[in-house]
Amino acid sequence: MQASGDPSPDSGRTVGVLLSGGLDSSILLGDMLFHGQRVQPFYIRSGLVWQREEMAALAQFLRAMAAPRLAELVVLDLPLDDLYGEHWSVTGRAVPDGASPDDAVYLPGRNALLVIKAALWCQTRGIGELALGVLGSSPFDDARSPFFENLEAALNCPPAAPIRLTRPLAELDKRGVMELGRDLPLEWTFSCIAPVDGLHCGACNKCAERMTAFRSINARDPTRYSADGKR
Repeated sequence: MQASGDPSPDSGRTVGVLLSGGLDSSILLGDMLFHGQRVQPFYIRSGLVWQREEMAALAQFLRAMAAPRLAELVVLDLPLDDLYGEHWSVTGRAVPDGASPDDAVYLPGRNALLVIKAALWCQTRGIGELALGVLGSSPFDDARSPFFENLEAALNCPPAAPIRLTRPLAELDKRGVMELGRDLPLEWTFSCIAPVDGLHCGACNKCAERMTAFRSINARDPTRYSADGKR
């Protein structure tokens, strides 16, 4: 199954993919490789509380997905502690739990900052497309078409090199994305925002979302969760 909106495979063209280490962007990368795309992966290092575990899982996932069409991971730095201050994503305190609404996990401006950083790398190195693992079911306005259309237009102001921001998963919900990635090594993805001793805590908003995602396709959840969910 090919993701809705995927660019047509072109063995001579490289597409950047912005990775978080979570399910959606990892599945996007796997699907693009499966369909013959040359991929340049990016991770933006922002210093948030789950970064160490996320990067470790992403390294394992990329090793499992190794292929000639997969370039070496590019890690870019974008510290957010000076912007977010005492926000839970920096301090690890009062992290939204599994009963929290989606709005509780919103990170102000993060999508714009991450995209701009990776897009500028692409523009200065001749890569004309940056793909994002954003779902159509996202509740946030900065994950929808008008936001990315306006951001793309700003990035393409002359004399900047042209770049397209694409969202190959935009017409899929979480269940559709999980079906797309059913055969991928999803044990090497990381979704938790309150890790415990290197494991998913099993109690935060994102762990609850992860558990629901595996249940939605009646698949065994390969995730190792902390036994007690302590933060």
